[in-house]
Amino acid sequence: MAFTGIPFAALDFYEDLEADNSKVWWNAHKDVYDRSVKAPMAALAAVLEPEFGQAKLFRPYRDVRFSKDKTPYKAHQGAFVARGPSLGYYVQIDPAGLFVAGGFYGATTEGIARFREAVDTEVRGTELEGIVAAMQEAGFDIGGDQLKTKPRGYEADHPRIDLLRHKTLTVSRHFGSPPWLETPDAAVQVRDAWRNMAPLVEWAEQVLQ
Repeated sequence: MAFTGIPFAALDFYEDLEADNSKVWWNAHKDVYDRSVKAPMAALAAVLEPEFGQAKLFRPYRDVRFSKDKTPYKAHQGAFVARGPSLGYYVQIDPAGLFVAGGFYGATTEGIARFREAVDTEVRGTELEGIVAAMQEAGFDIGGDQLKTKPRGYEADHPRIDLLRHKTLTVSRHFGSPPWLETPDAAVQVRDAWRNMAPLVEWAEQVLQ
């Protein structure tokens, strides 16, 4: 299937699902999910695969075994290209529109230690500092889990203390629902965003693995 865009019907589908997140509603509208959400997202992943790698489309069902929220379905559809454990590129469609992200959203204790050791060094640390600054200047949001205080073993006046506080580090952008979302240009927008994220993903890939 060629990628022709993500129809606004996908956004409407999730808006309606939020209002009635039930098996009855889902079964009555599953054809809309298959046609307007799953198929376009699979086609988008196929277009991006030659450059970034194969993407995994997440299942629409929530794992409610250990959650107080027992609603059975996710109110979004995501796809992820893994470049390592909890590391890679992400794209999502939900009621608000298109969302993209990249970086690492999880790390072991050893991985966090390697991350901070790299940030502490002049070469690797200033390299990451420049990557993050460029991403901010390009309009991306910087995210990730952070300590409220300095990490153990580092001084509060460290020149890269803000980065050292990170336990995970991501960049993201919300596109919303512009007219090009329903056209093949949506793949171009996601591709360009992922290309901008590539320096961070590659930096983390080299350091964490």
